[in-house]
Amino acid sequence: MNTIFDFLNSGLQSIVPFVLLLGILIFVHELGHFLVARWCKVRVEVFSLGFGKKILQKKVGDTVYAVSLIPLGGYVKMFGDEIGKDISDEDKAGSFLHKTVWQRIAIVLAGPLMNLFFAALLFGLIAFMGESKKSSELGDIRFGTLAYEAGLRPGDKITQINSHLVRSWDEFQNFMGEKAGEKVTLQLERMGLSEPVTLDVQTEKKNNPNPIALNPFLGEVSGLTTDSFAPVLGIRSQSVAYKLGFRTGDEIKKINSFDVENFRDLEPKLIALQGQIVTIEIERYLSFDPIKFDKIELSIKLPSPLPSLNSLGIENTELYLASVIKDTPAEQAGLKPFDRIVAIGEVTPTRWDDILNAVKNYESSTPLSFKIERANESLELLIEPKETEHLTMHGQSEKRKTVGIVPLLKYSPTKLVEINYSLGEGLSRAVQRSYDVSLMTVLSFVRLIQNKISPKTIGGVISIGQAASQTFQMGIQQFLTMMAIISINLFVLNLLPIPVLDGGHLLFYTIEAIRGAPLSMKKMEIAQQIGLVLLLGLMGFALFNDFSRLFGF
Repeated sequence: MNTIFDFLNSGLQSIVPFVLLLGILIFVHELGHFLVARWCKVRVEVFSLGFGKKILQKKVGDTVYAVSLIPLGGYVKMFGDEIGKDISDEDKAGSFLHKTVWQRIAIVLAGPLMNLFFAALLFGLIAFMGESKKSSELGDIRFGTLAYEAGLRPGDKITQINSHLVRSWDEFQNFMGEKAGEKVTLQLERMGLSEPVTLDVQTEKKNNPNPIALNPFLGEVSGLTTDSFAPVLGIRSQSVAYKLGFRTGDEIKKINSFDVENFRDLEPKLIALQGQIVTIEIERYLSFDPIKFDKIELSIKLPSPLPSLNSLGIENTELYLASVIKDTPAEQAGLKPFDRIVAIGEVTPTRWDDILNAVKNYESSTPLSFKIERANESLELLIEPKETEHLTMHGQSEKRKTVGIVPLLKYSPTKLVEINYSLGEGLSRAVQRSYDVSLMTVLSFVRLIQNKISPKTIGGVISIGQAASQTFQMGIQQFLTMMAIISINLFVLNLLPIPVLDGGHLLFYTIEAIRGAPLSMKKMEIAQQIGLVLLLGLMGFALFNDFSRLFGF
């Protein structure tokens, strides 16, 4: 019942952004057809904003300009666009089908091209507004990784790679991809130092797991990340921290009115205040599915000496569970939220990846032993992992062993940097982003055909509505970016050689231009019927995927 209510509620919130996004894009598409049709002296009978019953209309010359009831785009009705209709010699001058084949191609092509030009305009506008991009400031660099051994430290900000200035994490990764497998020189800003730090770092050349990536290789340095653990606490039972009032799942927001951003900041802050009375503001998580928490303020005296967080019984939450998924082996075996995993089989995990790999690599016919800590108890539970199918972050279908647990892991908000472009840079970026997104969209269709991307990634109007709503709430820049991406998707989709779509008409007219005569009416009607079935089938499949994601079937 809650799922249905949430669906209806989210649907209502998505209506305005969805109508705005799709309405503008379809209007732009039809405007392309309209303008080129008028330029070719085709009589346009109706140009409508929206579909269905006309609410407002006014005739100017030969054209009725209308606002219709259903505000999802618009349509252009051209005189003489119906195959087989008798037209007098006098009216042929304004008939679409009586224009030259090249004029008809231009009119049909104008719609998709208008979507491409509009996307470039949006990307240019975003560039001139200033783009918010992920900062090149590093997150938690683990001890012992290649990144740590190369000299990189948490909080370092990468400002240059070889001779290239770095303004964002995206720019850094692009440069790293170009230098995959090579040694690079990084220049860093390090907190507390006035002079930049220069390091030589060897990159690893790895295949890009993203099937629609433009660069097939990645330049990686193991352990290099921008992710930082949020200050969420794992509390050992009967520890000093437990006796002071801390509990597993507590997220520290402030210490003596000073904000705390990352887990790694806790130790130096608390050690600096050892022996003093401090006020700590906490969000105490009661559950994570759904998220419920209390706001608590603790006034405590820190012990002295205080050598480390570990001496208090505080650790990060990688080995703790946030939730246990319903009807899974983990729930059936009795695992619960906030359990701490001590061992899995012969593996003693130190991070979440150890737990993930132990389950994923399970091949025995006997249940897997999970040793856990729960409050004051030490328990051993036997769980048999189950093979399940998942979509990876790159849209690929993957079968692997799972038990149905979710880690108590939370990352600090991503740090953003505002990048302002000059006029020349903005224009260049508009063209480059339009080209890149167009190429990736084409690649996504190719990878779908090759079965390298799961068909489950295909989304319909509900997915578009949700994306429109989410980006609308995030801000104008994110909403315009989503609009530009969908505009390019419409550009590519409409050029597919499927009858009913613009690409199907272009195919007919191209054949006509080559052979010097149009296809027979019967052949075109059969092709149109096949195209309609294909299009309706695709729309139905996309809608099925939308409902599958919403209701989990």
